[in-house]
Amino acid sequence: MSALTPPTDMPTPTTDKITQAAMETIYLCKFRVSMDGEWLCLRELDDISLTPDPEPTHEDPNYLMANERMNLMNMAKLSIKGLIESALNLGRTLDSDYAPLQQFFVVMEHCLKHGLKTKKTFLGQNKSFWGPLELVEKLVPEAAEITASVKDLPGLKTPVGRGRAWLRLALMQKKLSEYMKALINKKELLSEFYEPNALMMEEEGAIIAGLLVGLNVIDANFCMKGEDLDSQVGVIDFSMYLKDGNSSKGSEGDGQITAILDQKNYVEELNRHLNATVNNLQAKVDALEKSNTKLTEELAVANNRIITLQEEMERVKEESSYILESNRKGPKQDRTSEGQALSEARKHLKEETQLRLDVEKELEIQIGMRQEMELAMKMLEKDVCEKQDALVSLRQQLDDLRALKHELAFKLQSSDLGVKQKSELNSRLEEKTNQMAATIKQLEQSEKDLVKQAKTLNSAANKLVPKHH
Repeated sequence: MSALTPPTDMPTPTTDKITQAAMETIYLCKFRVSMDGEWLCLRELDDISLTPDPEPTHEDPNYLMANERMNLMNMAKLSIKGLIESALNLGRTLDSDYAPLQQFFVVMEHCLKHGLKTKKTFLGQNKSFWGPLELVEKLVPEAAEITASVKDLPGLKTPVGRGRAWLRLALMQKKLSEYMKALINKKELLSEFYEPNALMMEEEGAIIAGLLVGLNVIDANFCMKGEDLDSQVGVIDFSMYLKDGNSSKGSEGDGQITAILDQKNYVEELNRHLNATVNNLQAKVDALEKSNTKLTEELAVANNRIITLQEEMERVKEESSYILESNRKGPKQDRTSEGQALSEARKHLKEETQLRLDVEKELEIQIGMRQEMELAMKMLEKDVCEKQDALVSLRQQLDDLRALKHELAFKLQSSDLGVKQKSELNSRLEEKTNQMAATIKQLEQSEKDLVKQAKTLNSAANKLVPKHH
């Protein structure tokens, strides 16, 4: 760096950071990456000075960072689109050897590294995107399993290797988009790791997180125990996305089938989500039915309790009336003991009445809860019916797509059969032509032989004629 800095002015720490960032991302600064349909266009910019001049240049660091963010976003778009299309055409589970998948992880790694702050440790300066990824488990509890699995992998020794393993496990779980959205929404936490104008802190990061939703249609399976993720060199291969005339002609023929396969995979993914929603609603309905059955049993018990209390109340009334009658007719010395019995009966009656009121209040509460449960069940049944109708329509669309696919396959097979028949007919015609050519040669040879014989006979006849004279 001493050879690049002016001898008169000492660079400040801020300019050191800018110079280091520009050195690391010079491949993104020298070119402007843009998209032409589904292809990549590179436009070379003016030479960028890596040395801070005393006078302001025409390209400030904010412009460079904005250019890098735009380039990385366009690369992410092309990488994700190419990965989805190639995976759907391949029609099988992807592994770590698949080239478009490797390039996708390289692009994601560059996006996560963009604008990282340098952490000073006792071993020196360190820049790693593993720190922000560790925060995801605090925002989304489902990510704790991935983080624990990464930490338990024995072959990973560096934070970069752990970050790469985390990205692969999140893609396998089909939650990469969800995790990235949760992380980008917490910019107050990301500010500890990223500069203010980094990709993860700007709008381009949210756009990339939205694009990652499309990766839920592909299946990937990685075996990371024997893979060396610590020492891999992440270099973006631009040749995979540069436009080629021959490849564009070949892709036009499969455009319709690719669109149908995309629609088919989208419908299958939507069908899977709807099935999961229906299963959850069915589980809720079952739980509500069990709760309703329990409430019905409790209501029956409460009704039986009320009937029992009413019978006891009638019995107490009869006993009290009998005691009053006996007090009127009996001697005066027995009235004291009977009065005590009457007071006890009244006390018992009061307790039973209070108990009855409590039971009636509880019954009213249970009836209200039951009505709420019935209303909720009706709403859930209505929602289930709507989901089932949507599911039926989606299945019908899926059947139509399958029928269209079979029709296209049948047409392709018919065209292949026609080509085969024409080739067989052509071979037969060539064989007959060869036979006719051989016959013509034989006839020509026979003609030559006959001419020779005629000449021989004429010469013999000419010799015989003078002898007779």
